[in-house]
Amino acid sequence: MSVQLVLDVLSEAFMKILVVAGPVVIVAMIVGLIISIFQATTQIQEQTLSFVPKLLAIFLTLILAGNFMLNTLLQFTQSIFKIIASL
Repeated sequence: MSVQLVLDVLSEAFMKILVVAGPVVIVAMIVGLIISIFQATTQIQEQTLSFVPKLLAIFLTLILAGNFMLNTLLQFTQSIFKIIASL
C-alpha cells in the first residue's frame, strides 16, 4: 500500500464528507440566519424559537436527501472494499 493510495483515499473521504454533510449544514445555516433576522426585527429572544425550526428543517432535509446520502456512502464503501481486495 503506497502513500499515494492512502492520500487518494483520504482525499476522496473528505470530499464525501462534504457532499454528505453539506446539504444538512447549509439548510441549518440558512434557517438559522432567517430566524436570527426574524428575532432581531421582532426583538423576540426565545431560545426554542431558533431550535425547533432548525430541527424540523434538518429532519426534512434528511428525509429528502437521505437516499442520496446513503447511496453516496455505499458507493464509497464499495470502492474502499475493492481497494482492500486488490491489495
